[in-house]
Amino acid sequence: MTSAAVPQPRAEHEPSASAARGRRSSLAIALLAGALGAAMVLLATSRKWAEGTASVAQGSLSQSANGDDITGLPGALAVVGLAALVAVFAVRRLGRVVVAALLALSGAGIVVSSALGASDKAALEEKASKVSGLTHSPIHDVAYTPWPWVAAAGGVLLLLAGVLALGYGRHWPAMSGRYERAGTAGSPARSRARRGAATTPDPDRPEELWKALDRGEDPTEAPTRREAERGA
Repeated sequence: MTSAAVPQPRAEHEPSASAARGRRSSLAIALLAGALGAAMVLLATSRKWAEGTASVAQGSLSQSANGDDITGLPGALAVVGLAALVAVFAVRRLGRVVVAALLALSGAGIVVSSALGASDKAALEEKASKVSGLTHSPIHDVAYTPWPWVAAAGGVLLLLAGVLALGYGRHWPAMSGRYERAGTAGSPARSRARRGAATTPDPDRPEELWKALDRGEDPTEAPTRREAERGA
């Protein structure tokens, strides 16, 4: 008498569950990193990056320059990166790859331009020339602040979001998916199924991840576990 093999469905579903958690984790990290990185860059470029002293006829005059005075590239690239982060969910396939690459390149450009601006005194010299009336007015006692490196750190976060979008973006949901399914004709049973699916929140959608973060929940957890905890 031989014993029948006992099926183990859990082992079959574990890889797919792990992959789903990985996709949700990559999406949550990319959203947080991209939004935080763009905010850091925009904040840093509005702050003072360098200061010095210009020689004038009456003696000396302090001059300062913020990030936008020294280079407008980091702030502009932060806006481009933020737009690309949103556009990732509005496109599919090749379009998503292109937008994700743009996001990564925006972050890399911010890092490079911020690092170059951390020791640039051309904006201070230009201000000194306007004050003194001389074409090439020297600037003395130049000091730099840490804000350029804050902008560079924001660029690194945007670069990370772009790399995650390139690696995992093909598995992320798209904003237009439900509108495409709504226009497909089908049987009454399918229509009821679609209406039921529309009322059930999709944990993989970006807005649901933001809602979970606002509630203090971990969006990388399995949905069934979160529902069981809320029911308890």
